[in-house]
Amino acid sequence: MAKMSERLNKPISTKELERRWAAIRAAMEAEGIDVLLMQNNNDHMGGYTKYVTDVPASNGYPFTAVFPRDDAMTIVHQGPFDGDFKVPPEGDGMVRGVKRVLTTPSYESAPYTRDYDPALACKALEPFASATIGLVGTYQMSFAMVDFVKRQFPNATYVEASDMMDQIKVIKSAEEIEFIEGTAAQQDAAMQAVIDQIKPGMKDSDVAAIALHTGHNHGSEQGIYLCQSWQIGKPAAIAPRHNQNRVIKEGDSFNMLVENNGAGGFFTEIGRTIVLGEATQAQHDELAFTLEAQRFTLDLLKPGTPCAEIWDTYNAYMRDNDRDEETRLFCHGQGYDLVERPLIRKDEPMSIQKNMNIVCHPGYMRNGLFSWICDNYIIGDNGPGDSIHKTPQKIFEVG
Repeated sequence: MAKMSERLNKPISTKELERRWAAIRAAMEAEGIDVLLMQNNNDHMGGYTKYVTDVPASNGYPFTAVFPRDDAMTIVHQGPFDGDFKVPPEGDGMVRGVKRVLTTPSYESAPYTRDYDPALACKALEPFASATIGLVGTYQMSFAMVDFVKRQFPNATYVEASDMMDQIKVIKSAEEIEFIEGTAAQQDAAMQAVIDQIKPGMKDSDVAAIALHTGHNHGSEQGIYLCQSWQIGKPAAIAPRHNQNRVIKEGDSFNMLVENNGAGGFFTEIGRTIVLGEATQAQHDELAFTLEAQRFTLDLLKPGTPCAEIWDTYNAYMRDNDRDEETRLFCHGQGYDLVERPLIRKDEPMSIQKNMNIVCHPGYMRNGLFSWICDNYIIGDNGPGDSIHKTPQKIFEVG
């Protein structure tokens, strides 16, 4: 393979990419799929195309990959009209496992360009006009893409292949786990910077910017920084930048969630509460229970356990302890997707497996306050070990 360009931010190894390609092609063989068509448009929830190319989708621009079972890929992305670039078998220092790069200046905000990307994808799909085409990431793949391809190749057989891909990519290799642990370390540094620098008079957004800047300095490319300040009796959880205009006051509590990716693109997330002054005894007491709830969940995350069973057992635990049942997503996988399967919910058909990267963030409002905690864990032979985050699990009192 060609030497990777110095412009790339911590590329995954070619050996790891080859492991992924081999696993996917073996699954395609087993399921009788001749080619995969996948499309993503962002690097928050754009894990499929990143997984096979190590190139992030970004900015809402569609990034399409055509992945044959017996040949190198063709990718389609934003660029000049009629862009058609041949890639040597050893790669070109920017992409690997790709033989052809096609480009066009199409934009989802300009609907008349809806057929531009699909038309290019069909160039790569031409040999599969009567074959079995697996569609991957159909919740994000555009209607325009699927509609055009099906009209172009009416004799092909189309199957949903997202679950096939998920079963492979949710299990992390040793190299992937090393990347994930690097993300967690970067987030520990970001959280510590927030603890060290937060003070009354800042806006919530000023504090989020501290975490963003620290992550950037450690190689993070993308993510979200959710936070909110609040007073006892008027609790708040976390919110995006649009809701971060409040000025922090002495005595406030402040919730900070750092959910960005690390150098290389893998996500983890960490959440803590900071009090600008002294936390109340009620806050300490509720955090103690929240940590018990997190540990209760972690003890359920044993390989082979159905996610729906974990959900039901956790909610019974919350009811038995006079807390509200969970109705949101409080525990889930992460990888190149900020939220990756499995989801610990009643509707998730997956079970827990070894080497998944799982985040657990129980939280609830009770008696005028919000209590929560958020950390990542790697599933071992008998369940998760210690958190890969190293920030102490406590309320931080500053000032």
